[in-house]
Amino acid sequence: MKISGSDRLNNLGSAIFTELAEWKEQVIKSGIDVIDLGIGSPDLPPSAKVIQTLHEAIDNSNLYGYPMSEGNLDLRVTVSKWYQYRFNVVLDAHTEVLTLMGSQDGLAHLAMAICNPGDIVLVPDPGYPIYSASLELAGVKPYFVPLQEEHDFLPQLEKIPDSILKQAKFMILNYPSNPLAAVTDLAFFERWVNWAKEHEILVVHDLAYSEMAFDGFKPPSVLEVKGAKEIAVEFHSMSKAFNMAGCRIGFLVGHSDVVSALKIIKSNIDYGVFIPVQKAAIAALEEDMNNNESVAIHYEKRRNLMVNGLADIGWHIKKPKASMFIWAKIPKGWTSRQFANELLFSEGVVVIPGDAFGSQGEGYVRIALVHNEEVLLEAVERMGRFFDKR
Repeated sequence: MKISGSDRLNNLGSAIFTELAEWKEQVIKSGIDVIDLGIGSPDLPPSAKVIQTLHEAIDNSNLYGYPMSEGNLDLRVTVSKWYQYRFNVVLDAHTEVLTLMGSQDGLAHLAMAICNPGDIVLVPDPGYPIYSASLELAGVKPYFVPLQEEHDFLPQLEKIPDSILKQAKFMILNYPSNPLAAVTDLAFFERWVNWAKEHEILVVHDLAYSEMAFDGFKPPSVLEVKGAKEIAVEFHSMSKAFNMAGCRIGFLVGHSDVVSALKIIKSNIDYGVFIPVQKAAIAALEEDMNNNESVAIHYEKRRNLMVNGLADIGWHIKKPKASMFIWAKIPKGWTSRQFANELLFSEGVVVIPGDAFGSQGEGYVRIALVHNEEVLLEAVERMGRFFDKR
C-alpha cells in the first residue's frame, strides 16, 4: 500500500529549497566544484573551553539520564545572569526561562501552545521559513506583513487592517534579521510594545543574531523596554553566536504564561536537551560574560571582503550591520530564482533566491558568509566571471 503525505506537507517550507538542492546535485554531478553560500551554518568551531566542558561532561556516566524538559536550573540561572549582563534585563530563572533544542524548536511549537485553529498570527515577509511553517502545523492562519527596503525593512504597523488586529494572537519579528540582515533600535521596540499592548497582541522576537553585529552596533532586546515582559517573549540561540549549531540548544525568555504554555507542549514531545550540551552552553555564556570575545569579529571581516569585492565587479550592496548574511538586490533582468539558477549552473556558486523567504523577497538573494576569506574571494571571482558573460 502506498502512503501519501498529508495535505499539510505540501504547505510546509518552500519548494524553492528542494529545487535548489536538486540543482546543486546536478551541478556537482557535472563535475563543477560548488561553493555553497546558501545554508547559514557556522563553519567555525566552539571555543576550546566549550569543547573541553563537553568532553568532560560526556565522560561523566551520571549524566546520561533524562534531563528536565524545561532545562536544568543551573543553565536557566546562567541564562538569567547573561541576560542581565548583556541587556540589563532581570529574569526569573524558574518562571521566565525555558531551555529548547535550538530556537527553531521553540518557534515551531509556539503556535500549538498558545493558539487555537483559525487564529491569526502576524508574520514578516520576507521571514525565516519556520515562522509560517509552524502555523501550518498548528492550523493557524498567517497574515504576512511586508518588510520593504524603502522602510528599512521595518513593519508599517499602522497599515495592518483593524479586522486582522482583532483576530491576531501574536506577531513575530526578527532583528538582526534572517534573511534581511536588517537591524533596528530600542525606539522601534518601544513603539512595537506600546502598539502590541494597545491591540492585545503578544510580541514574539527572534534574537538569534544578537551577538553578530558590526561597526560597534549592539542589538537591543525587546525586553529592555519597560513593561515588555507583560506582553513579550524572546527566542535566543547558541547556534550562531557561539558556533554550537549542531548542539541544538537555545532558550525562550519573557512572559511567564507563554513560557509555561510552551513548557507543557515540550514536555509532551521530548525530554529536553542532553545534559552535557547544557553544561557546554553554560560554559559558553560564562566565557562570554568574562571575556566578551564575539564571533562578530570574523563575520565583520568576511562582510567587508564580500561587499567590497562585489563592488569591484559592479555589484553594489549596502553593508549590513549584523548577522551572517548579505541581503543583495540583484541586477535588473533576472528574477531571484533565475539569477540563483544561472549563477549555480554557470559558476558553481549557491545563493538563496529571495522569494524562498516570502513574496517580498523577489528581486533579492541571500548570501551566507559561511566560508573563510579565501573561499569567499573565490566566490567573488566566480561571480565576476558570471557577470562578464552577460
